[in-house]
Amino acid sequence: MKSLFRMFKFIKPYRRDAILALALLLCVVFADLAVPRLTQRVIDQGLQQQDMHIILTTSLLMLVMAVLEALFSVGNVILSVRVGLKTGADIRSAFVRKVQTFSFGNLDRLQTGQLLVRATSDINQVQMIMMMGLRILTRAPLWAAGALVMLILTSPKLAWLWLAMLPLIFSIVALFTIKARPLFLVVQQKLDKLNTVMQENLAGVRVVKAFVRAEHEKKRFSQANEDLMAQTIRVLNLVVFLMPLMMSIANLGSVGVIWFGGNLAIAGEMSVGQIMAAINYMIFSLFPLTMLIGMIAPLSAADASAGRILEVLDNEPEVQPGPETHLPETAAGRVVFENVCFSYNHGCADAVLTDVNLVAEPGETVAILGATGSGKSSLIHLIPRFYDTDAGRVMIDGVDVRDWPVHDLRSQVGIALQEAVLFSGTVRDNIRYGRPEAAEDEVIAAAKAAQAHDFIMAMPEGYDTAIGQRGVNLSGGQKQRLAIARALCVHPRVLILDDSTSAVDVETESKLQDALDALLRTQLAHRTTVFVVAQRISTVLTADKIVVLDRGRVSNIGTHTELLVRSPIYREIYESQLGDGR
Repeated sequence: MKSLFRMFKFIKPYRRDAILALALLLCVVFADLAVPRLTQRVIDQGLQQQDMHIILTTSLLMLVMAVLEALFSVGNVILSVRVGLKTGADIRSAFVRKVQTFSFGNLDRLQTGQLLVRATSDINQVQMIMMMGLRILTRAPLWAAGALVMLILTSPKLAWLWLAMLPLIFSIVALFTIKARPLFLVVQQKLDKLNTVMQENLAGVRVVKAFVRAEHEKKRFSQANEDLMAQTIRVLNLVVFLMPLMMSIANLGSVGVIWFGGNLAIAGEMSVGQIMAAINYMIFSLFPLTMLIGMIAPLSAADASAGRILEVLDNEPEVQPGPETHLPETAAGRVVFENVCFSYNHGCADAVLTDVNLVAEPGETVAILGATGSGKSSLIHLIPRFYDTDAGRVMIDGVDVRDWPVHDLRSQVGIALQEAVLFSGTVRDNIRYGRPEAAEDEVIAAAKAAQAHDFIMAMPEGYDTAIGQRGVNLSGGQKQRLAIARALCVHPRVLILDDSTSAVDVETESKLQDALDALLRTQLAHRTTVFVVAQRISTVLTADKIVVLDRGRVSNIGTHTELLVRSPIYREIYESQLGDGR
């Protein structure tokens, strides 16, 4: 339970409520334990001596104890739930904040479906145990310990019977705990798989329908669902077997008390009231342990969930701030790659990029061209430091990007990625997402440059039109143009367009290039260095510099005219798309 214990640090901000909840719980346990002793008094001093006054006063005292126990229990539940829910909310916030610090490398390993399960199901498991920890999980041992003390005070001889049963009880508890935890970990892993399949089904429902694969997806989901069900049943079978076993031990203990207590009463060493009190205390001491046995399932599940949450919370971002971060003396937008080597596996043996040397002067438009898998996107992802190089360095305005403060670095870079991701909200909110303070005319200027203004104004509410989840109510080309407008709205020193016009028609793309040129070179107060990753050769014809990548290496650099002469790769791409090159 080491992982679960570590999660209890989140209770610290609410320790006052937690301590008060425990104090109320102590009062509840005290009221519970007083009842058998009062019952003994009624039998021995009231019934046997036929003293109605003792019967009435003791009964009234038992009623008062019952009312107080109810009030203390209500207070304990209210405080426990409050602490548990607040703690769960804090864990969830810490989880999301941690994920936001991750670099692309961390996110490559942690799939979205897994993160969603950990942020919901796993945290809910831990939250439930937090609440139960201030109720059942604390009450049970206090109840058992108090009942044992009262049993010893009532009859030391019968107390030895209870103590003799302890090794057997704790051995069973330990055995089932060891068996249950790995099984619950598998349950959460099966739940991961189920959520991943479900997410893929929902996100790709149009593709599923287009390729008539609904039956295949149903079978895939059914398999994941049945795997989860089978594993859950396997765990519950273990737990179901445990509860009757513990109840049998508790009943045997009661039988033992009646047998030995009856012999002691016949011998005159115990009263009937003492026997009744001893039986109650025996039950009081064994019943909490039975309750704890019932908690093995949620405890094991919560411990497995806590381990999965801590796996994220303990994960350090691969991109770390440099030891001496500083900003360049001038902000011009000059980008330099020096002997860059990069691999997703952190080693140049299987590098995606090898020995890359490239200079982009301020205001230049640099096009990156190459076959699929040649390293185009990997190259431009190094500029805003989504990944770190394994060898060599990337510099902006003479400062290694690893020495830039990450926030300052990325605030200088505007980027439209291959997949245009939009957020629920208005069109205006999405365009000024990277710069919320942008004025209305700046939002419109960015939209016009991205050739998005016309279709935005054709919407029912223009810039106030609500965008569905992930832009579901927009076409691919519209989403890409809004993503470009969002990148332009931050007034970047370096603009990266990573194949961001692939869903735009040729005519619109031509207009977009002209408008971008006008905005970047005349309307902004500074010249912007532009990196364009493209599959279409028409996108890069007017670039100041075209970089041809081949298997992660720079094959050639030059203008369109120069590369037609000296780059067979470029000439082949050009001829395959636009003609014979003349």
